[in-house]
Amino acid sequence: IPMSGGNTKRQILIMKDFGSTILCCTPSYALNIAEVMAEEKVNSSQLRLKCGLFGAEPWSEGMRREIEKKLNIDALDIYGLSEVIGPGVASECIEEKSGLHIFEDHFIAEIIDPKTGRTLPYGQIGELVFTTITKEAFPVLRYRTRDISRLIPTPCSCGRTLVRMERISGRTDDMLIIRGVNVFPSQIESVLMEVEGVEPHYQLIVSREGTLDVLEIQVEINESIFTDEIKGLERLAKRVEDDIKDLLGVSCQVRLVEPKTIQRSEGKAKRVIDKRKI
Repeated sequence: IPMSGGNTKRQILIMKDFGSTILCCTPSYALNIAEVMAEEKVNSSQLRLKCGLFGAEPWSEGMRREIEKKLNIDALDIYGLSEVIGPGVASECIEEKSGLHIFEDHFIAEIIDPKTGRTLPYGQIGELVFTTITKEAFPVLRYRTRDISRLIPTPCSCGRTLVRMERISGRTDDMLIIRGVNVFPSQIESVLMEVEGVEPHYQLIVSREGTLDVLEIQVEINESIFTDEIKGLERLAKRVEDDIKDLLGVSCQVRLVEPKTIQRSEGKAKRVIDKRKI
């Protein structure tokens, strides 16, 4: 059952009543569904869901583990663009979940340098470009997706020989440059998902103090530590700040917020608020 708008509680009831086995939505909305299920005392065992196909926004391995644990399903990454064909350009295999198999009988994939347009060899990270082979009426030639990935030519151990694309790490147009450091929301998410006590709901707020960029990360804490003493919460915030500095080399201010404070989305999650442009 695809999820695109509407009342989350009603959609959960539809999944129960119709015995849906596949869920298609954004990964952030899948977590929203899991959250509402917990509130409504709906156990994943009451559903017949077996697998979820998630896309339309970058997501981390940590978020995959969270979705699989809370919904008790296999969570697979699927990729597509409405300008090309919609979902169905590439997908992970359930056997390995290691790169998305591009359907090369319909699409030619390339990686280019987003600044120069120069084609990059297999294995190098750059902007994903597609040419359609079988699309009629509205074919596209070397269409620039703005998505950041790399191509993997070696056959997957599942047995398929199609070239694979690495999971999208971000977009050339949502990359933040903080004091000269390139930062993608998915990199921040990968750090947060490894820290016990915080939830996978966050926002990045970028502002400028004088001539310096300031990155604030608002992240929800879970119910279990919400009532902890102030010193414990301060240590948790400091740990997140240190982990992000160690991984990305950029300083940030982490603000822990109450559970369910950050606005949920039934489409693509709004991760970045850049006040430098205001």
